[in-house]
Amino acid sequence: MAMNDDLSSRGTGSRLSSESGDAALQNMGGIEDPPVTLWATLSRLGPGLIIAGSIVGSGELIATTKTGAQAGMTLLWLILAGCFIKVFVQIELGRYTITTGNTCLDGLNRVPGPRWRVNWIVWYWLAMLLVSLGQLGGIVGGVGQAFALTFPFQGDYRDAVSHPETTTLQSFFESTLHGESLTKVEEHLKSCSGWCERSLEVLEQGGNIKDPYTWDDKWWALAITLITIAILTRGRYGLIQMVSTSLVASFTLLTLGNVLALQFTEDWGLSGSQLLSGLKFSFPRDANGSIGQGLFTALATFGIIGVGASELITYPYWCLEKGYARFTGPRTNDSSWGYRAQGWMRVMRYDAWLSMVVYTFATVAFYILGACVLNRIGEDPDGMRMVNTLAAAYLPVFGVYAKWLFLGGAIAVLYSTFFVANAGLSRIASDACRVFGLIRDGDQEIRSKLIPLWCTVFPLISLTVFLTGANPVSLVLASGVMQAIMLPMLGFASLYFRFRHSDARIRPGKIWDLFLWLSFVGLLLAGGFVAYDKCMIFF
Repeated sequence: MAMNDDLSSRGTGSRLSSESGDAALQNMGGIEDPPVTLWATLSRLGPGLIIAGSIVGSGELIATTKTGAQAGMTLLWLILAGCFIKVFVQIELGRYTITTGNTCLDGLNRVPGPRWRVNWIVWYWLAMLLVSLGQLGGIVGGVGQAFALTFPFQGDYRDAVSHPETTTLQSFFESTLHGESLTKVEEHLKSCSGWCERSLEVLEQGGNIKDPYTWDDKWWALAITLITIAILTRGRYGLIQMVSTSLVASFTLLTLGNVLALQFTEDWGLSGSQLLSGLKFSFPRDANGSIGQGLFTALATFGIIGVGASELITYPYWCLEKGYARFTGPRTNDSSWGYRAQGWMRVMRYDAWLSMVVYTFATVAFYILGACVLNRIGEDPDGMRMVNTLAAAYLPVFGVYAKWLFLGGAIAVLYSTFFVANAGLSRIASDACRVFGLIRDGDQEIRSKLIPLWCTVFPLISLTVFLTGANPVSLVLASGVMQAIMLPMLGFASLYFRFRHSDARIRPGKIWDLFLWLSFVGLLLAGGFVAYDKCMIFF
């Protein structure tokens, strides 16, 4: 699972913009017969596990838990569907890369449709990339929050999150206007500093208050960014990736254990009827009976739960780096190529399905935590209190130790996402320079310099976005919206690859084609709704 800094030596930096990448594969050599035993097959897995380890932080920990907090169990069915239907697109994109040697951007650039220098999908990918950097800003902000709570420099962040948030104060103030009980208000005032009292005075006078700007989380975000740049640009991140993946796995198992333990408690367990209610294909509604904010959050989350659009595009690059295309070799008419292609496709399918099982368990666990705990206590992870609020989901089982267990796990999973995402995006961006014609095909020297350059630029951009004071949750959800809209484009591309670029010797059966079409329809509906909702804002 360790990633190689010189991706070009593995195939993605080769001359792959021709009609086929077979010539590049011919020059690389390294043809290898596929494994035939189950154990040998499992030993060659890796790309899917890298993807699974990278997505737990943004989609599962933040966005999925927030969806559960807002919608309760109502949208469990959508979470499960989002994890399942994407794997068909993931495998089809991998099939194209393995059997042609072309990169994913090369393939997307060949999809029919309008083009100016490159085609429409590649242009949208570029826009999504820019928003994804904002998502990484939210993630590095989350890491900064976790470190600020665990190892504070001056304690300003700890002090800030101990105060009620602005919306809570607003609700308290409104309760005073209606002559309702002030018990909760008084309790908060007693436990907080004068900041809380002054804030209530400002609200009473009709003013607006803002959460205080803190430095501890910003300093930690800066430190994490610089460490990431140092590791990525020097290529010494195999050990870090292995450790991060181990920590992600440990935290996911901890979360699963937490969810199971909740079921044996009187106040937090799920009944059979409550669980079934999440599988009824219904939507959350607000107090007026209309589809509420929870649905929009869910559909935005749909773009990044499980394997998101960004990870779908990145996955074929990890398949190239793992060597699946190189082992298959250039396409020929003899039976040996068909044998190798079928064998390495089998390995890739095992890899993709295993990753789907991993991130589905993680996704469902985080969603149930949000629904069982945060939704019931009325907490919604947001803003500077995101990490502190998420920790509350572990309180019923782990008590006073919950916060520290969660913070350790949050640091692991959020940093793993930040780390791997920057590594993957830097490689795709370097390949994009070739696809856009900014560098010549086969110019390995320039491309080898571009990867560490992007490994420096992207983390710094992400950090800058966070330092502006942007809401980490909003940044993650904004990326989710862009990725949700991208998903039907990738579904269309996978259909195009399947029916126009799939070799007859390795074409799947009719049942696979049926699920691939169902996957496209599901992605189209979800992406279409998000696009419609965003358009309504402007018209």
